[in-house]
Amino acid sequence: MKTPSLIKHQTASGRKNLKRRLYRNWQLYAMLLIPVVITVIYKYIPMYGIQIAFRDYKANRGMSGSEWVGVKWFVRFFSSPNCIRMIRNTFLLSLYGLLWSFPVPIILALMINQLRFKRFKRFTQTVLYAPHFISTMVICGMIRIFLSPSGGLINLIAGTNIDFLSEASAFRTIYIASGIWQDAGWGIIVYMATLACIDTAQYEAARIDGASMFQRIRAIDIPELMPTVVLMLIMSAGSLMNVGFEKVWLLQTDLNMATSDVIAVYVYQQGIENAKYSYSTAVGLFNTVVNIILLIIVNKMAGKMSEDVSFV
Repeated sequence: MKTPSLIKHQTASGRKNLKRRLYRNWQLYAMLLIPVVITVIYKYIPMYGIQIAFRDYKANRGMSGSEWVGVKWFVRFFSSPNCIRMIRNTFLLSLYGLLWSFPVPIILALMINQLRFKRFKRFTQTVLYAPHFISTMVICGMIRIFLSPSGGLINLIAGTNIDFLSEASAFRTIYIASGIWQDAGWGIIVYMATLACIDTAQYEAARIDGASMFQRIRAIDIPELMPTVVLMLIMSAGSLMNVGFEKVWLLQTDLNMATSDVIAVYVYQQGIENAKYSYSTAVGLFNTVVNIILLIIVNKMAGKMSEDVSFV
């Protein structure tokens, strides 16, 4: 057992070491101060406004002058007739998007890493990156043109005359497929960087031992990618309930509301269009809390599954 004098001595020694490190590396800490201040200003200070969700906020009364109503707005949201539908649509749209889109960048990165012609490799990467830089507005315009019942590319190929955006059952497929096309190429950057750090001697040794391409991928590439994959999975799970507002808003119609009615659009309608600031803040806060819970669950699961990286 440590004696009080020993603990005091260790504390004093630790303070001296800390001061010494601060003195030696003050330039680095000064540079670190800039993003810390920006984070505090733009991320933490605005959290003061969360209390709007527990008040009957009136702009003319201000924050402190508005009446405190507790969980009134949360009760109203959970009592609304479309509450369950919005939560279900938001969760399913995010979950299906994660299940279908998450493996695609990994597979593309493994395939591109096997290309030996550098020019063709760079060209392929550029082609895959390009859709990411197209704005959501343009993407949705392209989707409407391709899926148009009169002259749309999909209908011309299939020989049909279907208005897919009016079909509630097709909305999730359209949303997820367009998201994969737009972001899969950009998502490979992290995995390509990880694969680029693998020692080429491992590949040479595998070739000498007679390993095929698929055996090299299974024995070298995939194990090296796993820590990055788990980390990216945790980051994706943290935003599982954050469905992209713009694309849903632009593709939503009265006929596909059964599957396109999500929390993000509802918050916009209530907060911006109807000026129900407290109510919309409460709904958004609920969505954030669910995200945090999902993040903690996935974090714990990933920590048990992986022994290479500590995530806790």
